[in-house]
Amino acid sequence: MTTATRSALEHLVVDSPVGPLTLVTDGTALVGLYFAEHRHAPGDVGRAVDRQDAPAVLVETAQQLEEYFAGTRTDFDLPVAATGTDFQHRVWARLREIPYGQTRSYGQLAAELGSPGASRAVGLANGRNPVSIVVPCHRVVGSTGAITGYGGGVERKQQLLDLERRTAGAALF
Repeated sequence: MTTATRSALEHLVVDSPVGPLTLVTDGTALVGLYFAEHRHAPGDVGRAVDRQDAPAVLVETAQQLEEYFAGTRTDFDLPVAATGTDFQHRVWARLREIPYGQTRSYGQLAAELGSPGASRAVGLANGRNPVSIVVPCHRVVGSTGAITGYGGGVERKQQLLDLERRTAGAALF
C-alpha cells in the first residue's frame, strides 16, 4: 500500500463471541479483520470510526459477522481487497472455496493449488491472511486433523470451527 492509501484507512471495532474484532477498510473494500492480540496485525489501521459514522462496507461487514455468529450466515458477500503476493492471493481464494463447517489440511490445499510439496508455504500464506473469518483460514488444520496455529490464537480457531460444526450439523436435520 502507498502512504496515501494507508492514511485513508478507517477501522471499526465490534464485539463478537470470540472477542473484539477490528474491521479495516480503504473506503471501498474490507482490507483487514483482526482479533485482539492478532499475530501479524498491522500497527496502523487508520482512523477509528463508530458504527453510525462508519463507511458502508464496515457496517455491512459488522452485520454479516453478527449473522455468522448467530448461525444464520454461512458465507460472506463483501468486497475484499487484501494486500499480498500472487501466491498468497491464490491461497486466500482457495480458502474461500472450503465449505462452511468443513476443513482442509495444508497439504490438501497445496495439492489443490497444483503444488503438493508446498504445504509449508500454504501454511505461511494462511497465517498472513489479513481478513480472518471472512476469508476462512480457520478451516485449515494439520494433516491429522489437529488444530494448529492461528493468527487469532488456537482457542479462537477452535471456537470458530465448533460454531460452524454445530450450525452445519443442525442444518443437516
